[in-house]
Amino acid sequence: MKATSTKAHAINWVLLCTLVLSLFTGCATTNDASSQARTKLGTIPAFHPEYGLGTLQGYLDPKTVPNSVALIPPPPTPNSAALAHDEEVARSTFPLRNTPRFDLAVSDYDLKIPSMVNTFSCAINAQITEANAPYLYTVLRRSFSDLGQSTHDAKKHYNRLRPFQVNHEPIGVPEARAFLEKNHSYPSGHTAIGWGFALILTEIAPDRANELLARGRAFGESRNIVNHHWYSDVVWGRFMGAGTVARLHADPTFRADMDAARAEFAAIRAQGLAPTRDCKAEAAALAQTTPATAMKKLNAWELTH
Repeated sequence: MKATSTKAHAINWVLLCTLVLSLFTGCATTNDASSQARTKLGTIPAFHPEYGLGTLQGYLDPKTVPNSVALIPPPPTPNSAALAHDEEVARSTFPLRNTPRFDLAVSDYDLKIPSMVNTFSCAINAQITEANAPYLYTVLRRSFSDLGQSTHDAKKHYNRLRPFQVNHEPIGVPEARAFLEKNHSYPSGHTAIGWGFALILTEIAPDRANELLARGRAFGESRNIVNHHWYSDVVWGRFMGAGTVARLHADPTFRADMDAARAEFAAIRAQGLAPTRDCKAEAAALAQTTPATAMKKLNAWELTH
């Protein structure tokens, strides 16, 4: 009887050990699988290196990127209320020239990855670099390509003229005029990328959601302020950015990279790495874009022009 009890106890102990081992093994397997799904750093080819932006090949096959021709309506037609609104918004930005908000809008034209990441540093309240956040940098470098691609088909399909080609007013980045004239207006690729970055960074730092989303919105509005894009270009660029981020979440490599990026950002916060950008000056510049202020400035501008 005692021998039987001892044998049963031994069997139960083995079963318990096996269960515990399987639990730990299962966890290890899950972690290994997540780790293996991540981008292998340094192995992804550059995306259009001739542009010098520092972007990498996207997560998505180009055929699976949301199709802007299928998803967004045609741009506003001549003599439509929508076009009249586009033109009104464009005029409302003219008084912002030679102001800090205009200067910020000009700087928002720069799509190089370090500049783009720095653009959101005040909103996320941290200084992010490739050295301290290689996976977060990778997420942004790869997502950039998918976000930009999402507007490409509609640009080619509609060939919409940019506002400066219609209203003949100055533009914020005159040296880019030749490129802009060949790269059509509708929808705004800058806006899709900026809004996509804002959404991705909001997932990394959800407690900074309001600040990040506001900066993403302002990034699109900068396209209006520099007279590079119509209001409707920005609205539908934002739509394409959101749709592309949603599609990215179906990609296992993107999700695994995001998990790694969250861990990196937690470490950045623990170190207290504050932005090096002048956040007070940026906030003051962004405050100049309130509708009431814009309309007052427009009325004053029209009296003198």
